[in-house]
Amino acid sequence: MSDHVTDDMGVKPANTSTSAGKSGFGDTVKTALFWRSGSQILAQILTWGSTLAVIRILDPSDYGLFAMSQTLLAFLAFLNGYGFASSLIQSENVSRKQIRQAFGLLILLNMILAIAQIALAPIVAAYYQEPIVANMLWVQALIYLATPFIVIPEVLMSRQLDFKRQAIVNLIAAIIGAVVAFVLALSDWGVWALVFAPISLFWTRAIGLTLAGRFFYMPSFDFRGTGAMISFGSAMLIGHLFWVIQSQSSIFIAGRFIATDALGIYATALFLAQIFATKFIPPLNAVAFPAYAQLQNDPSRLSWSFLKAVRLILLVSCPLYIGLSVTANELVHIVFVEKWFSLGPLLQIISLAMPFMTLQILFGPALNALGKPQITMRNAMFGAIIMSATFALAVQFGTIGMAYGWLIAFPLLTAFTFWQAHRWINISALQLLKAMWPAASASAIMGVVVYLVGAFLLPGLSLDLLQNIFRFGVMVAIGGLVYVLTLRLLLPETLSELIRLIIKRKPPQSGDSAAGA
Repeated sequence: MSDHVTDDMGVKPANTSTSAGKSGFGDTVKTALFWRSGSQILAQILTWGSTLAVIRILDPSDYGLFAMSQTLLAFLAFLNGYGFASSLIQSENVSRKQIRQAFGLLILLNMILAIAQIALAPIVAAYYQEPIVANMLWVQALIYLATPFIVIPEVLMSRQLDFKRQAIVNLIAAIIGAVVAFVLALSDWGVWALVFAPISLFWTRAIGLTLAGRFFYMPSFDFRGTGAMISFGSAMLIGHLFWVIQSQSSIFIAGRFIATDALGIYATALFLAQIFATKFIPPLNAVAFPAYAQLQNDPSRLSWSFLKAVRLILLVSCPLYIGLSVTANELVHIVFVEKWFSLGPLLQIISLAMPFMTLQILFGPALNALGKPQITMRNAMFGAIIMSATFALAVQFGTIGMAYGWLIAFPLLTAFTFWQAHRWINISALQLLKAMWPAASASAIMGVVVYLVGAFLLPGLSLDLLQNIFRFGVMVAIGGLVYVLTLRLLLPETLSELIRLIIKRKPPQSGDSAAGA
């Protein structure tokens, strides 16, 4: 039986009731954050390293086929029951019966999803006119069967803020997934290297988390009394459904009309451009949500905190995005082989849309903390509509058109999100623009200088790797210097604030100057 069961009544969260308990709880939180953030960074390094190595071996068409299969996987995965299991975290006390019911519910849901994917696979393959996609989807259905054995142990350990064992298992799974992908790619398995790598990762996590969490429950399929669990999970589904449509619409549309190899290049450019927004912002939002929740009865402090978050996160992300845009071709010529060189122009364009994506994502935690998830849902709904409509028009211009679709649609989605959210967060358009201005202005100056240096002062791109590395290194160094000097000369308080946060790790105080906030 799981060691998370503290008595006959079931599972209890960490104790914070006494003064000593609160002190111990604080230490537990720090340890949890260390293991969670540290393991995520290491796992991402392993994943990215493996991804870049495998990309050099496989063909763009392999990634195009894999992207086609991911549209159905992403659409069905939002029904995998994680939202229902999350109710176990929210509840103050959880009985063994509730755990068994949640386990049974997830097993049932994921078996249905596996069967649905097997049934839908030929239809998806016919839509994309790629028969092999059906075979891939049949094999990928194994992922659903692992999900219950991942989610429930993970949720129970999270209740205890026990992220150490999760971190160890996740790191082992990341290593195994990376090795499987690399070995199969070297063995000429083609797209199947991309299929079996995540399957091995998921099943390693399933076995590892079950053993690490000592999760040895029998599932219960008697769902009487699960109304609260199902209600909580259902509330999360609608918004996530529209988010899936929003995020997968470009691949779904492009896959029908664009050649497989071109789709693979486009999907890879999209993956690279979104790394910061999809891998680093969500963990920050996970911390921001409870912080905003504590301020929901203090509108002025909440709005101040939100604007500071916007300001500081954009100060870090904007130069990364703009820098990536102006050095995309150099980076591609260094990291990739010749068959991937057409990825550069796409990466240039999509990267310019990412500051808007980052800003849009930041609204979610504040709205949810204020008890306004319906606004988040409306934002996701609008995003699904505007993104799908934009890509439906853009696809006639090929992958370049699809890339520009991101640059057109995401500013509109961000503007809509602000319009929906500003009166609840208690901010004006002018305040938001002031918060964005330091990062936007300094990054724009940096981007122009780096572009001019690359265009007129440095030798052009070639097949000479060392020359390309020299060119890229000079551009990055100049970009970083220009960005810091711009902040130092024009916005010294902003630079000091950023240094305090990153180097000294001191968060801004409410008494700090609000200029630009």
